[in-house]
Amino acid sequence: MSTAVRPLVLLGAGGHARVLVALARAAGYPVLGVCDPALAADAVSRWEDLDVLGDDAALDRLPPDRVALVLGIGQLATGTLRERLYTGWSAKGYDFPALVHPTAWVAPDVALGDGVQVMAGAVIQPGCEIGANSIVNTRAGVDHDCHLGRNVHVAPGANLCGTVTVEDGAFIGAGATVIQGLRVGARAIVGAGVTLVRDLAPATTVVGAANQLR
Repeated sequence: MSTAVRPLVLLGAGGHARVLVALARAAGYPVLGVCDPALAADAVSRWEDLDVLGDDAALDRLPPDRVALVLGIGQLATGTLRERLYTGWSAKGYDFPALVHPTAWVAPDVALGDGVQVMAGAVIQPGCEIGANSIVNTRAGVDHDCHLGRNVHVAPGANLCGTVTVEDGAFIGAGATVIQGLRVGARAIVGAGVTLVRDLAPATTVVGAANQLR
């Protein structure tokens, strides 16, 4: 059975998960239910009109040949939970299909890695590569020939101009702009609203209109 027709199981039940439920429904994906430890602990049986299957242990009853997974955990600037969940469940054989909202535009030659999530209104132009488990969020823009590594988050309204490289685990904040040809290092953070005009070293944060580093 191909990943495209397997029912999806959502991991997590927060705000990002609600967006993913809406995306999946808009794109016509079947969603079997949601796994969430907090909902299971509170004995909640339904969430967003989905069955609550239990905590993550519920997947013991749903092997990788029966379902595919969707991460409903958002990517925080300094968090690694999303990355750890993706790595752990992938190692157990579960697939994470790339999901693209019907109102996003993705050029035909764009390479989307496993688990990539492209939200409503996003635009990804020709020649781009988006690494596994990355998010291109609502109305974000990724222009031609950009290369994003794994576990990258391009937050709502952010824009990457042409030929930008974003290394693994980096975070581009809401409304930020990265001008053409720059490199954002691994696990670096471009703060909300920043216009980045120079390369950013790994594990460095830039904030404010004056591009203060810390």
